[in-house]
Amino acid sequence: MTYATASISARPSLVDGITNADLAATILRVSMGVLFLAHAGLKLFIFTPAGTVGYFASLGLPGPLAYLVIAAELFGGIALILGLYSRWVSLALVPILLGSIYVPHGAAGFFFSNEGGGWEFPAFWAVALVVQALLGDGAFALKRSRA
Repeated sequence: MTYATASISARPSLVDGITNADLAATILRVSMGVLFLAHAGLKLFIFTPAGTVGYFASLGLPGPLAYLVIAAELFGGIALILGLYSRWVSLALVPILLGSIYVPHGAAGFFFSNEGGGWEFPAFWAVALVVQALLGDGAFALKRSRA
């Protein structure tokens, strides 16, 4: 037995039979899914779909694009929580975050605490989605991808 194999086998994981990397990917996947559901809920129940359409139009975007964003956040969030095609869903959600940097948040500066919310948080979230795509589904996913 070499030192490398001894250190790997001596390092227990939090859950028997599941690597810490799989647990980390799961925590990232589920937490981002919850955040996407929260954002979809905000657009559905607080701002309302009609209000969100109006906001998109006020930014110079096509109003119906709001429905696509709401659907992507809702179904993407559910897919991430359940672990369904997490790599592809993560990559599909990146343009939404990049779009939010470009249109409403970009002019407000970097820090999200700025008036109008800067682009700091959407940029970090976009990077986290790319990391999720690279990590894969993690543990407890309904549809584990092979990579």
